[in-house]
Amino acid sequence: MKRRLLLSALLSTLLAGTAWAHHGWSEYDDKKPLELKGTIESSGYQQPHGFVALKTAGKTWHVVLAPPGRMDNRGLAREMLAAGTAATVYGYPHRSKPEELRAERITIAGKTTELR
Repeated sequence: MKRRLLLSALLSTLLAGTAWAHHGWSEYDDKKPLELKGTIESSGYQQPHGFVALKTAGKTWHVVLAPPGRMDNRGLAREMLAAGTAATVYGYPHRSKPEELRAERITIAGKTTELR
């Protein structure tokens, strides 16, 4: 019984560490903010963070959004991220993935949602 409890505690600790690890935002360059305007090609409203593929004049960006619960609480419903929707995103580019951006805010149909 003690062994099972110990293994359970160890597994819980490892999983908690993995869950917290993704919250390091240092891989994004907050010294180079960008504002992107484009059209949503696809989206995901999932844990740990939602995303949109935003087609701009230059390329298609993978934009990392907030967790779904936060987006819901702030009024950004899943339906607002539909393909074909025009959006403006303000955020920070990834330091090593030139097509990725971490969004601070997103504007859709004149409504701006703060994500952080």
